[in-house]
Amino acid sequence: MNKAQLVEAIADKLGGRQQAADAVDAVLDAMVRAVVAGDRVSVTGFGSFEKVDRPARYARNPQTGERVRVKKTSVPRFRAGQGFKDLVAGTKKLPKGGEVSVKKAPKGSLSGGASATVKKAAAKKATTAKKAAAKTAVAKKTTAKKAVAKKVVAKTAAKKTTATAKKTTATAKKAATTAKKTTATAKKTAPAAKKATAKTTAPAKKTTARKTTAKKTTARKK
Repeated sequence: MNKAQLVEAIADKLGGRQQAADAVDAVLDAMVRAVVAGDRVSVTGFGSFEKVDRPARYARNPQTGERVRVKKTSVPRFRAGQGFKDLVAGTKKLPKGGEVSVKKAPKGSLSGGASATVKKAAAKKATTAKKAAAKTAVAKKTTAKKAVAKKVVAKTAAKKTTATAKKTTATAKKAATTAKKTTATAKKTAPAAKKATAKTTAPAKKTTARKTTAKKTTARKK
């Protein structure tokens, strides 16, 4: 039986083919959306639909026998209810006319159903996402504060290094200036010392010459 045949089978009970098609589409859409969202759709007496995660694994190509890696995936799975199993196994007989007798759904399940479960799951996911976002924001703020503190420390160290370098440069400049002044003073003192030495030597030479002349005159007189 395909979808069109299913619609035809229930058309008389729902008042027409269009109403039956809309009902089938609505039921299937609700079930598919719930299973995709990770919810388990359970119909009492019929079975349950759920999403199953399959881990990555290795398989073999049936045509070539080559070993192939299969990626992680999710698949839908249907588990038949006990009433459905009993009818298929033949332990229970199908009624000749009317609807198949299955257990009635519990009170409140028709009003809430899968949509309520989906909403709860969505609310849980939203709460988890908010908590994760808050944790991420706190972590980012902490990291930013640490980065700012590191920058401040680096700037302080750089300022201290620059100040030390400036002091060293100033000291070197002062030493160079002192050396220049000392050299200039030495240059100025040298000519004066030479002149003083020359003046001192000249009178001594004249005195020696006079003494020599006096000795020669004394000798002649004798």
